Amino acid sequence: MTYLIALCDDETTELDKTEELLSAYEKKHPELDFMIERFESAGELLYMVEERNYAPDLIFMDIFMPDREEMPVCHGIEAAKKLREMGNKSKIFFLTTSREYALEAFDVEASQYLIKPVAEDKITAVLDRFAAEAEEERKKYILLKIEGKIVRVAVKDIIYCEAQGKAQCVYLAEGGKYLLRMTLTKLYEMLSGYREFVRVGVSYIISLDHIDSLTAQEIILDTGQKIYLPKGAYGCLREQYFEYYCQNE
Repeated sequence: MTYLIALCDDETTELDKTEELLSAYEKKHPELDFMIERFESAGELLYMVEERNYAPDLIFMDIFMPDREEMPVCHGIEAAKKLREMGNKSKIFFLTTSREYALEAFDVEASQYLIKPVAEDKITAVLDRFAAEAEEERKKYILLKIEGKIVRVAVKDIIYCEAQGKAQCVYLAEGGKYLLRMTLTKLYEMLSGYREFVRVGVSYIISLDHIDSLTAQEIILDTGQKIYLPKGAYGCLREQYFEYYCQNE
């Protein structure tokens, strides 16, 4: 997995130390690829995020960085507030020599507050937790190729999929839909790792989470839509439905 990591500190030596710790961790985990960008001021980072659509997965940021008049102000906290106002969801890790601003750090949803000098085991613990959380988050989405673009779609938002000739239409909870150029079998392979999806006949993949009621003739979804069941599909679907909800109790 590739992760974008921003390092923000006004001291080059501190940037070097943090980058060395990250590189050491990366070498021990060949499945990870860190793309590290260095910033010597909060302003540089904010500019990249706002003007260049830079969206790092993690930000390691010093709290104390001087402004142009060399006055020690708490730029890290201020920058984090601005990032959150922009809608940025990056994991933020504050690096500092003081515990003074620990409460403010939590106000901006900082993931952790690390005291310098940061030991290797502290960085390792931070990255281990991030990697585990990222893996769990990744399982909640599938990547679909739509009109030449790769789109990340939340699994919970998929209500059902319907075969339409050689294309498949994916219907979403908010009323949107995607048209895919692939077989229903291939699409089901992508979704079969999620227990809530079942194949119904030759034309449908249904999310059991979105079934409101079920009869021998039709499925009524929680959106109010109706799907008429093909002959012989009811018995198997009923068993899958009951089994799924019994195991979820």
